[in-house]
Amino acid sequence: MGCGRETVTIFSPQAEPVLKAIEQDGICFSREAYVQKKYGESAPIFLTAYRWYVKAAQSIVPRPDGAEFPYWGFTDPRFTDASAGGSLLTLKVPADEVVFFRPEDWNKILCLSLIGENDAEEAAFRSELNACGLHTTDVMLTSFYPDWKHRISDSWPRLFRFHQAFLSGESDLPMQAGLWRVKKEWIQ
Repeated sequence: MGCGRETVTIFSPQAEPVLKAIEQDGICFSREAYVQKKYGESAPIFLTAYRWYVKAAQSIVPRPDGAEFPYWGFTDPRFTDASAGGSLLTLKVPADEVVFFRPEDWNKILCLSLIGENDAEEAAFRSELNACGLHTTDVMLTSFYPDWKHRISDSWPRLFRFHQAFLSGESDLPMQAGLWRVKKEWIQ
């Protein structure tokens, strides 16, 4: 069993407006309006995922006043998107300020898909939808399929299944990190 982590190094790509806000105010919070603007026509998919994340993650790390949506980072810089522009920040963050999860599980939520206990469960669910001529976006963005919608959204808390193992030092798998804010004092 590991001894636990007090701080974690997080790599987080950030755009120029975020960097300016941090420099000016010493802290920066993400807003729902920024996500809406960034993703345009695709925003309903991202907002569905982000709104769920906000509700669920604040029970793991309380959301401070001023925070609406998370900032993303990674424990391994190879997972960052260099094409996004801006700057790659190296942050030393108190471990109790971060929610950890596997990037591939977050991608399933972004695709509005089921996070199964295993690959077989996910494949069976996709086959079930395919047999009905449906895609997960049909299910999650309409009110026509409440049973399937609940099956998908009820699987999403599995996103956090590796959080505690990573914090305790029992897992060294590369993780994605959700931060409610970025503080100037964290920048290395």
